[in-house]
This record gives sequence, C-alpha cells and structure tokens, in this order.
Amino acid sequence: MASETSARSLSDLSWTEVRLGSRDFTVLSAFIQKEVGIQVPPAKRVMLESRLRRRLRALGLKDFHTYTARVLGPQRDEEEIINLIDAVTTNKTDFFREPHHFAYLEQHVLPQLVDMGIGATTQPLTVWSAASSTGEEPYTLAMVLSEFSEAHGIDWRIIATDICTAVLARARRAIYGQEAVAPVPSALKARYLLRSRDRSQGLVRVVPGLRRKVTFQRLNLLDHHYDIPRPIDVIFCRNVFIYFNRATQEQILLRFVDCLRPGGFVFLGHSETVTGLSVPLAQIAPTIYRKSLR
Repeated sequence: MASETSARSLSDLSWTEVRLGSRDFTVLSAFIQKEVGIQVPPAKRVMLESRLRRRLRALGLKDFHTYTARVLGPQRDEEEIINLIDAVTTNKTDFFREPHHFAYLEQHVLPQLVDMGIGATTQPLTVWSAASSTGEEPYTLAMVLSEFSEAHGIDWRIIATDICTAVLARARRAIYGQEAVAPVPSALKARYLLRSRDRSQGLVRVVPGLRRKVTFQRLNLLDHHYDIPRPIDVIFCRNVFIYFNRATQEQILLRFVDCLRPGGFVFLGHSETVTGLSVPLAQIAPTIYRKSLR
C-alpha cells in the first residue's frame, strides 16, 4: 500500500491536473449506484473527480485508472471501498432542520403513540434516524423526546444510522461549533449542551445523559435486511430519497414499513413524496406518513 508520505511527495499542481476519464467515470458511477443507490450522472463528473482526487492523494496513486482497479479489480480493497462511499456521500444536516417536523412529532405523533400504550419500560418508544449524518438530527430528536418524557414519563430510545463511517465517528463525539447549534432554542441549549472549558474554541458537547439515549451504527439503506431493533415507532429519513431513483425509493420504503409498528410514522424531506409508489403508507400531513394500524 502506498504511504501518505509518498503521496505528499507529489506536487499540488500535479494533483489538480489528474483527470477522471469517461471510462473510469462510467465504471465508478455504476458501482456507486449499485452499492448505495446514489445516482452520479455525467453532470456530476467534476464533483466526483474532485472528491476522489483526495483519495488518490492520500494513497499516492498517480491516476484514476489505478484507483478504479484498486477498488473494483480482482484484489478489491474493501477498506478503500468504504472510503470511496464516504467521499461521495452528501452529509448536509442541521439541528432542528425543517422545524415543523419536530413540532408535529411533539404535538401529534408522540401523544398518539402514548395513547397506544407505547413508551412503557417494557416497550420503549423507538425512533430511527435513518440518515443521521454528523448527529444533528438524532440529537434534536433526543432533545424533543427528553422534553416530552419529562411531562409524560415515557421510556424512549433513538437508533441512528448512516452509511458514512466518518460522519458516524463525528456524531458519536457529539461536539459542535456555536454556529451549528444556533437553531437550538436557548432553554434547550442550557439543558442539553455543555460549553468547552476553553471558551475561545467556541465548542459545545451534547450532555452525557442525552448521548446515552442514542445508538449509532453503520447501515446501508440498500441492504435487503436492516439489522436494527424492532418494532420502530417513528422513522426520520429526510432529504435522502432525492439521490435515489423511484424504484429504489419504493424498495427502501417497503423495508421501512416492515420495520414499523402498526400505526408507526415516517417523516420524509420537504421535496420527497410517496405519491406514485406502491407502499402501504397514508399521508397524514405534508411529507409525513403513517402505516395502517391493522
């Protein structure tokens, strides 16, 4: 394996001149779609080239053809395949992103689930953040559930998954800059975020009690079976389906339904819909769906 040192021996200029040829692009984009469902059309060739150029540099490889052979050839490098997936995965997320979802969860979904008897110690209310990225979404959910539990005395847990190992590592650390936590209401900041002792760093960390309620694990939504606790009561999978074709969206949603408790809920992103897909989910609010109770 080429070393990081040998990679750095090449000039910065030489790296910018490395180009992703059409043949390697076709092979890599097809592999990415097959492995993770993300479509990489020709219009995104420059984006893919830019992201993977960093991997060439880290490995000390001189061209994309060598890289393609490394990850997809007879002696395929499984560890590098994970790095490839990490490199092409988009991880845009924020605390309290699409805030109406969290308001609807607190005001309508959670009370209905409690009325169904969910949340007792023997049957904790389970929420799955299915594309958790760097943790902002699951920790937002944890704040909402913690506040609701304070008033209703329920037991709850959050399962947070992502395909990208790098963002999962950051999520487990639960350390964020002041700008990242700006959307968090002041009262929740005071209760659930700890400031760094070195105030000049401008960092905060989610309190241990909240971190313990969130379990992070790697999961590929294209897997035929999801190795997570069941049944799930609420699934948040927002702004992910935009990267998948409609057939893949339907397959994933059917697996979601299989994981859901009867009467469970699915939250999608603001531009996503199940319209036109053959899935047993009924829309109850914009981008919010429910599995039948029967």
